[in-house]
Amino acid sequence: MSPAARVITVSDRSSAGLRADEGGPLAVAALRAAGFDCPDAIIVPDGADAVKDALRAACAAGARLIVTTGGTGLSPRDQTPEGTDRVIERALPGIAEELRRRGLDETPAAMLSRGRAGVVGDALIVNLPGSPRAVASGMPLIVTIAPHALAQLDGGDHA
Repeated sequence: MSPAARVITVSDRSSAGLRADEGGPLAVAALRAAGFDCPDAIIVPDGADAVKDALRAACAAGARLIVTTGGTGLSPRDQTPEGTDRVIERALPGIAEELRRRGLDETPAAMLSRGRAGVVGDALIVNLPGSPRAVASGMPLIVTIAPHALAQLDGGDHA
């Protein structure tokens, strides 16, 4: 059975129907291509509470890998990292650092992403910026490391 994944797009404008979600479908497609069982992305408004609630709901539904897109910048409503911090039990800063490093190949603005990565229970959570370019850049890293991370969370030995 394929591991369950979930994509959560965090955007006031997309949740209000004012802008199409472009990043979420890219993340979903990458997860499906990598063999994850992933429904279409859900869209929630910006804000730490909305992110926290969506992450907890995804975990409760059995998602083992949860990718968020959006809300990692500097705007006052960009609170995805704060919502994620309310859920994760152990941080994995190396993932977020590598995502930012890879993003620098495309734009210096990648340094402004405050995205987090970590685990809660047996689930891996990774924040990506909301731009389609950032999602396309970050998903290859996520789908490469996720199987090993999930195996580790299941008690597997180091590869």
